[in-house]
Amino acid sequence: MSRNHYVVSKNGDKWKVTHNGSFLSNFGTQADADRYAKQSAKITGGEVTTQGRNGKFRSKDSYGNDPRSIRDTEH
Repeated sequence: MSRNHYVVSKNGDKWKVTHNGSFLSNFGTQADADRYAKQSAKITGGEVTTQGRNGKFRSKDSYGNDPRSIRDTEH
């Protein structure tokens, strides 16, 4: 079973959300795109990776049944 992976990244003057490499939607703000990706990941179980304006990864969150025993220290 493949893992659901959502990515929030810059797309011109908007922010896009992709799911397993396929485009889902554009948003006016990064916060809106991040909120949408996190809500989707909570429903389907998966991971959200957010890129900053410079293209570097800012955060990574898992939702659902994560088999790793590593504790999230970001939040």
